[in-house]
Amino acid sequence: MGYRITKKENLSAIDFFMEVEAPHIAHSWKVGQFVVLIADEKGERVPMSVYHAEDGKIGMFIRRHGVTTFKLWYEFDVGDEIFSITGPLGKPIEVKHYGNVVFVSDAVCAQAESYATLKAMKEAGNYTIAIQTFENAANTYPEKYLAKSVADEHYLTTEDGSIGIKGHYLDVLKELIEKDKVDIVFGGGKLGSLVKLAELTKPYGIPTIVTVRQIMVDGTGMCGSCRVLYDGEVKFACRDGPMFDAHKIDWEDAIKRNARFAKQEKLAKEMYMAKLKEKGVI
Repeated sequence: MGYRITKKENLSAIDFFMEVEAPHIAHSWKVGQFVVLIADEKGERVPMSVYHAEDGKIGMFIRRHGVTTFKLWYEFDVGDEIFSITGPLGKPIEVKHYGNVVFVSDAVCAQAESYATLKAMKEAGNYTIAIQTFENAANTYPEKYLAKSVADEHYLTTEDGSIGIKGHYLDVLKELIEKDKVDIVFGGGKLGSLVKLAELTKPYGIPTIVTVRQIMVDGTGMCGSCRVLYDGEVKFACRDGPMFDAHKIDWEDAIKRNARFAKQEKLAKEMYMAKLKEKGVI
């Protein structure tokens, strides 16, 4: 069974949106869970966050970063079929009334999770606040794809100040904490930022739940690749997560493990891009 692409749209200089028919996933997916995508028969398994799951389709934000994501951008069009999408995987988060719920994000997976999480939290009666950070104006998403529509308060920041507030979500969050406007924080994105997020919220005793985006092979807990040292125990991001209490994670180990295949990924990307140049695609 193939999974037909129903929509594909550029989001920024580095990211794009893709929607795929996957009725069984759309029906059972819950906030916090993810899917594993395989582009073609010889493709790798790539974990993807879900932006929305509705009407038998799932939408994803995808960064043009590695071989698979570049392949999806250059070689697949609306109407084409993806070889496989497995899911939903991982544990959903608990959606209930917390009070003032903040979601912080500064990378593609978390931008998708921001919308999905705050939509559910708003429907559960929470006051929702989104703080979305992008590197610059060129990397910022169109307004319709921001979490603005599901947030009672929305803050857009760019690190160079070319659009929105100059700075990072950490700066805005600190101000909100000082105003006593934060009951719980959810977030994801760059691991380095999540370390600082945990350091910021811990002294205030603010619950902080974040996505730990570790390298996965099978996505079901069999390979052990995505293990996380959590509260003195070994957990697996694909099975026990991907969202964890940020104050219990061994961040030094998480960052080290996430960089294991950086050289191989870079080489594979360079070889693939060289092939596209030879064909005149780019």
